[in-house]
Amino acid sequence: MFSKILIANRGDIALRILRACKELEIKTVAVHSTADNEAMHVRLADESVCIGPPHSSKSYLNIPSIITAAQLVGADAIHPGVGFLSENSSFAEIVQAHNIKFIGPKVQHLKDMGDKIKAKEIAKKIGLPLVPGSKGIVKDIETAKKEVQKIGLPVLIKASAGGGGKGMKIVQNENDIKNAFLSAKNEARAAFGNDDVYIEKYLSNPRHIEVQIIGDSFGNVFHLGERECSIQRNHQKLIEEAPSAALTNDEREYICNLSSQAAKVMGYESLGTIEYLYENGKFYFIEMNTRLQVEHPITEAITGIDIVKEQIKIASNYELKWKQKDIKFTGHSIECRINAENPKTFMPSPGKIEQFHSPGGLGIRIDSGIYSGYNIPPYYDSLIAKLIAHGKNREECILKLKQAIKEMVIEPIPSTLELHQNLLENPDIINGDFDIKWLEQIYLNGK
Repeated sequence: MFSKILIANRGDIALRILRACKELEIKTVAVHSTADNEAMHVRLADESVCIGPPHSSKSYLNIPSIITAAQLVGADAIHPGVGFLSENSSFAEIVQAHNIKFIGPKVQHLKDMGDKIKAKEIAKKIGLPLVPGSKGIVKDIETAKKEVQKIGLPVLIKASAGGGGKGMKIVQNENDIKNAFLSAKNEARAAFGNDDVYIEKYLSNPRHIEVQIIGDSFGNVFHLGERECSIQRNHQKLIEEAPSAALTNDEREYICNLSSQAAKVMGYESLGTIEYLYENGKFYFIEMNTRLQVEHPITEAITGIDIVKEQIKIASNYELKWKQKDIKFTGHSIECRINAENPKTFMPSPGKIEQFHSPGGLGIRIDSGIYSGYNIPPYYDSLIAKLIAHGKNREECILKLKQAIKEMVIEPIPSTLELHQNLLENPDIINGDFDIKWLEQIYLNGK
């Protein structure tokens, strides 16, 4: 087992990793920007190292500073958390070149799954269902027009190196192909330094279903069930739940087993999430996230497995001595992402939290690094807390969440607590009648 882990992240996820390390009796090192001097994970870590000024490019994305910090404190492993450098294959290679363990999958899997075109090629080879689309990168407008004719409108032009909805354009009309193609390329170049795009069929009303995978270096690969992540705004998830209310037991068994078999064929290690669009009883592979996910707590709730601890143990060459049948799924869990944003305009609301009260009760969990007196910096993602409920069924879970939101206090800054309270009163949410477009096209348009 590792003796000291450097946590190359911030916020609630850094605190989550820190807690897992403490339970494994591993010393922790928090790296932080000057804006995060008073962050909770910095306060609680055994050691901390300031790695730069507030902007991410000079701190949390600053690979030389992170490596130097790891060497300075004698860390034998680095956990990248989520976002930032967590799926950066170059970072993983550099970490390993300095004889430090990268807590995550193989470098090759980071490379392959980080390239959306390569990922689709691999998915096709290992038998995962794909959305109809171009065979590879679409280089020019004339080729784009031919691909659109072949696939059929509507289509989605997507950045190969994309994520978070950037470099993604919908084409409903042939006359819009040129502008959408150029716009997607320009946006992709600005966001990722890579303007490669591809084209795929645009599904009208899909749901977002993802399967949690875990594998070790001994060839053992298992699934930990699926999650539903269809409540989204600007391609960013707001509410996730496990299991999905949309799937039949046969559909659930099919996609979960297919996903674990695919990961086993890949020789996948560590945590990973295979993501699909689901429409009219069919699944379509969209990508694989080669890291811990923000929404991992709902999987932990229904399985009783601490997947962050398991991820760390796998990286230290621990063997998963389970069988798939040993993994039991109990009840229902839902996570609400609480953002420091105006609940109507969604404008970020950094500032000082003067009062913070965490709700409680059986089945309620809060993952957050905020506290009374904490100043939310304006430089990072607006996510400040994750409220997770676990109940014996979906109805009980929603009731627990509604009460927890009423108890939760985050003042005086605006937050999305009010939005979540309203969403949980909506009949479509209560009945599970929604897709990835519901929030923006139906709920918000009707407000």
